[in-house]
Amino acid sequence: MKPIQLISPVDGRVYAERIPLAPEAAEATVSRARKAQKAWAARPLAERIALVQAGVARLNEMKDLVVEELAWQMGRPTRFGGEYGGVNARTDYMASIAAETLAPHVIEDSSAFRRYIAREALGVVFIVAPWNYPYLTTINTLVPALIAGNAVVLKASSQTLLSGERLAEAFHAAGIPEDVFQNVVLDHGTTEKLIGARAFDFVNFTGSVGGGRAMERAAAGTFTPLGLELGGKDPGYVRADANLDAAVDTLMDGAMFNSGQCCCGIERIYVHDSLFDAFTEKAAAWVNALKLGNPFDPDTTLGPMANKRFAAVVRDQIAEALAKGATPLIDPKTFAADDGGAYLAPQVLIDVDHSMKVMTEESFGPVVGIMRVKDDAEAIALMNDSPYGLTASVWTQDYDTAADLGAQIETGTVFMNRADYLDPALCWTGCKDTGRGGSLSYLGYHSVTRAKSYHLKKV
Repeated sequence: MKPIQLISPVDGRVYAERIPLAPEAAEATVSRARKAQKAWAARPLAERIALVQAGVARLNEMKDLVVEELAWQMGRPTRFGGEYGGVNARTDYMASIAAETLAPHVIEDSSAFRRYIAREALGVVFIVAPWNYPYLTTINTLVPALIAGNAVVLKASSQTLLSGERLAEAFHAAGIPEDVFQNVVLDHGTTEKLIGARAFDFVNFTGSVGGGRAMERAAAGTFTPLGLELGGKDPGYVRADANLDAAVDTLMDGAMFNSGQCCCGIERIYVHDSLFDAFTEKAAAWVNALKLGNPFDPDTTLGPMANKRFAAVVRDQIAEALAKGATPLIDPKTFAADDGGAYLAPQVLIDVDHSMKVMTEESFGPVVGIMRVKDDAEAIALMNDSPYGLTASVWTQDYDTAADLGAQIETGTVFMNRADYLDPALCWTGCKDTGRGGSLSYLGYHSVTRAKSYHLKKV
């Protein structure tokens, strides 16, 4: 088998490489998981919860190593400390609601009948994780899947190969059986073959629209349920009554954090005419204060993109927008670390429109276009003019206004006065080409369990 290589964006060297499992070995892995799942599901719920929490605690003990490895693998500055805040918060919340969510829903318990709906583990859950937040996105499904009694097989991205190994190391050290949670390295062909053979009872995939289509093709006819979080082009709308400084600070951080490589990052902004000039002036100043550089430098706030080919996509989008009349607010020459490769200067564009790819196609990099709008109706029409729908950020002073506008926006989550954030108590979901299904919240447990009805009669 051809080795899978992880090229570090920091210096372009091969940071790690692994040999993917041969098809026969991959099938054996799934077989072991299936055999181990029944015994795992038979353990008391409280015991499964405690073991999962212990696994995350072990992962916390690896923080220094994990943060360093993330910087080498995908370029995130070490100053941000990895993904531990979200990992811990999501684990704690999902653990706290498990007993109530997984408890049978009793319809009747009388001397004549006992009728209830139970939640039963699906069996073997397959997680295909992305590279941009490899720990957070895995935890979203891993924690509820294990707590609910499933076995889990994890395939980490080739860009963050080591993340899966660290998760497995931590969870096994905590006492979760090795066959119940397995990390694997697979090539695309073997992955698709396993899905097509109905090896899994649920597949959770986070990645590109093209990758999601490949998953659906592989699963066609198997009736395997899929959870898909795919592309995004998340908008922000700044109304006339918005808090300007708060809007600039949050939206620009949403656009630039993690070098713009966030599933729910802000990729386009619509600003009411009355605030447009002030907003764009402050936005440019905010971005100019960033420092692009080596992620191990404690002063670096913007690291390299995860791969130079990802940066090339963003450069092409910026070039196309400029050729069509867009105006850049950032002089890339002020960011000396821009090397034409993975290190990419951030950019803010005005005089943009929806004929430009930077406003309609996923960028997934440190660039954002800002358009002037005259009213709510124009902003809503522009926000909905997208094949994607993950989150939308509305900036206003009124709850009811935000809710009314949110009801008209084709999106999975509506934010008021915040952006680029996951609340574990709320379902993480999308619409249109962003995908289907949902994770986190009590609905996250529904994704990894099935309803089973009991109709018991005494005679």
